[in-house]
Amino acid sequence: MAVTMAEITKLRKMTGAGMMDCKNALNEAEGDIDKAMEIIRKKGQAVAAKRSDRDASEGCVLAKADGNFAAIIALKCETDFVANNADFVKLTQDILDLAVANKCQTLDEVKALAFGNGTVQDAVTDRSGITGEKMELDGYMTVEAEYTTVYNHQGKNQLCTLVAMNKAAEAAAKNVAMQIAAMNPIAIDEDGVSEEIKNAEIAVAVEKTKAEQVQKAVEAALKKAGINPAHVDSEDHMESNMAKGWITAEDVAKAKEIIATVSAEKAANLPEAMIQNIAKGRLGKFLKEVCLLNQEDIMDGKKTVREVLKETDPELKVVAFKRFTLRAE
Repeated sequence: MAVTMAEITKLRKMTGAGMMDCKNALNEAEGDIDKAMEIIRKKGQAVAAKRSDRDASEGCVLAKADGNFAAIIALKCETDFVANNADFVKLTQDILDLAVANKCQTLDEVKALAFGNGTVQDAVTDRSGITGEKMELDGYMTVEAEYTTVYNHQGKNQLCTLVAMNKAAEAAAKNVAMQIAAMNPIAIDEDGVSEEIKNAEIAVAVEKTKAEQVQKAVEAALKKAGINPAHVDSEDHMESNMAKGWITAEDVAKAKEIIATVSAEKAANLPEAMIQNIAKGRLGKFLKEVCLLNQEDIMDGKKTVREVLKETDPELKVVAFKRFTLRAE
C-alpha cells in the first residue's frame, strides 16, 4: 500500500527522523505507525552498536536554573554539523528540561526518565539512528542552594557553568559564572583543595626549585670559565655550535666537566629550609590561581573575587559551582 504524506509527516513529528527514513519505515511496516516507529528505533540501536567505538568529541552543552536547583548536561556526537543541528539542540534542551523538572541527581537517573515512547536513553539511541553518528549523554552536573544561576559561554553551547549562592544576587552571580568559565577554578577557596593536590603541588615545586638552583650554579660556573651557557645547554647545541665555530671541542669537554661536577656538588648541598620556603610560595601562587575567591576578578583586575563579592554584600557567599566544556584545555 502507498503511504501518504500525512502519515510520513506524522511519523516524522513523533520520531524526528528524516522524511525518507519515515517513508521507508512506513513502507516496510505497510503503513502501521507503531511498527514503523519500531523499525526506526532498531535502526538507531544498530547504528549505536556499530559506532560504539567511535569518538564523540563534539556536541551540545546546555545549562538551566530553576529556583534553588540548576543543572548542566551535554549530548555528545561525532561532528559539529550534527551538534549545531536545531533538532539536536532541541533534544538536548528537552532532556535538560526534564532532568531539572525532576531534579535528577545523577546521569543514570536522567537516562531512565520517561521520554516520548520510551526513555531518555532510548531517545538518544533513536537520534543516533537518524544522524548515523555515535551519541552519548555526558557531563551531567547539578548545584542546589538558596539561589542559582547559569552561564552559556558566548551562547555557543560548548562551555557552561553553574553557580549556587546563599542568597539572591543576580548581577554578582552572573559575574561569578563568567569568572568560572574564563578562569576554570578547581575550588571555591583553599579549604576546597584536597591535601592530595596540595602535596602533589609541593612535591613538584620542590623538584622544580632544586633544578633551578642547580642550573643557576652551573651557569655561574660556566660563565666564570668563559663559556656561554646557551652554547652548551644540550648535546645538540654543543654539536651545532661547534660546527658553526662558536665553541671548540675543548670548550665542550670543559663545559661537560663543569656541568657534571657543579651539578653533583650543588645538588648535595642545597639548603632544605630555603627550598621548602620557595616551594610554599609556589603553592600559594597555585592556590591563588585555582581558588575562585583568590582569583583576580575578570571585571576588575585590581580586586579579587572575594573582595568584589564582599563589596556587593558582606554576607554573600558562593556555596558551590560546576563547569563543563567539550574543549580540551
